[in-house]
Amino acid sequence: MNKLTIWQQLVEQSQMRWKEVLEATSVHIQLVFFSMLIAIVLGITLGILITRVPKLTTIVLGGAGVMQTIPSLALLGFMIPIFGIGVKTAIAALFLYSLLPIIRNTYTGIKDVDKATTEAAKGMGMTSMQVLLKVELPLAIPVIMAGIRTAAVINVGTATLAAFIGAGGLGDFIFLGITRGIDGLILLGAIPAAILAIILETLFSGIERWTTPKGLK
Repeated sequence: MNKLTIWQQLVEQSQMRWKEVLEATSVHIQLVFFSMLIAIVLGITLGILITRVPKLTTIVLGGAGVMQTIPSLALLGFMIPIFGIGVKTAIAALFLYSLLPIIRNTYTGIKDVDKATTEAAKGMGMTSMQVLLKVELPLAIPVIMAGIRTAAVINVGTATLAAFIGAGGLGDFIFLGITRGIDGLILLGAIPAAILAIILETLFSGIERWTTPKGLK
């Protein structure tokens, strides 16, 4: 099948299914949003925790790393007995898949803050919490945001597999295209997913620039 035929299929399928594409994109965004929200909150919390309790570093990073090594479909399968088939399972699996970059970058960002800076803050009478909130986290923001950005982009791609457990999203078109042998349908799911990943990358890059202290720019 030549390239022109594939694009003709894409146009034809787009005309027939544009409403379905919008609905699937909405579901895809929800899957990514809720899983990333949980991952950001827990990931940053765990990243901060292991900077304060070094003994937990190997356990936390190791555990998150193990989650990354499990194939996406296998992880979705492991979640089914716990949450059943559908959106909850997809969000749980995507959340676990997103943890490692966020935890690791939060930990690295805080640990890389110049010790002289934190000691100076303590010398000015700041408490440990004040040092964290007013010195360490602001200085670590670029590294933390890089981790979040990486997790979000990975999340968008992994979310296409949610179709295999009935959670919907853009993966429905990819799965349908594969089973029916229609390349245009595969592109109908893949192209919006790629665009969504680019949008998230741009969005988080903007947030990173906005939240980075002026002295670091």
